[in-house]
Amino acid sequence: MCTNIVYEWLKALQLPQYAESFVDNGYDDLEVCKQIGDPDLDAIGVLAPAHRRRILEAVRRLREQDAAAAGLYFTLEPQPPPVPPAVPVPSGRRGEPCGGPASAAPRSRELVSYPKLKLKIMIRDKLVRDGIHLSKPPYSRKVPMAGILEYLMNWPKSSQNR
Repeated sequence: MCTNIVYEWLKALQLPQYAESFVDNGYDDLEVCKQIGDPDLDAIGVLAPAHRRRILEAVRRLREQDAAAAGLYFTLEPQPPPVPPAVPVPSGRRGEPCGGPASAAPRSRELVSYPKLKLKIMIRDKLVRDGIHLSKPPYSRKVPMAGILEYLMNWPKSSQNR
């Protein structure tokens, strides 16, 4: 069996013996695994109560991580400069908005800008912490250069046959 993310997940749970059964039943991705419930564990063949509890707890953690990350995203494009407000804000004696800094409404989900190098390092560190190797399956598939050249040499012929 080839190594995939579900196998790695089950291995981390010390339950790799179920990996083949998970994949055979269509649970080959963690997004699908987030939907697992008791009936699914019956179908997969996880009968030991301790194993079921361990898997269901891990599924709960996956869902919580997903909920915590909801709405978060990043972009590599530069952000446009902020548009100045159309209406000037009246200020107090020291140049603060009326009511002082305590009355300013807290802004949630502020846009944070990172330099590209820092973002690259942050992403690399996160991938390392999570044990994700983008150069290895299932994230990449190595194709021999000869195969690519052969495909490109025959490309006009193969596209005419369709």
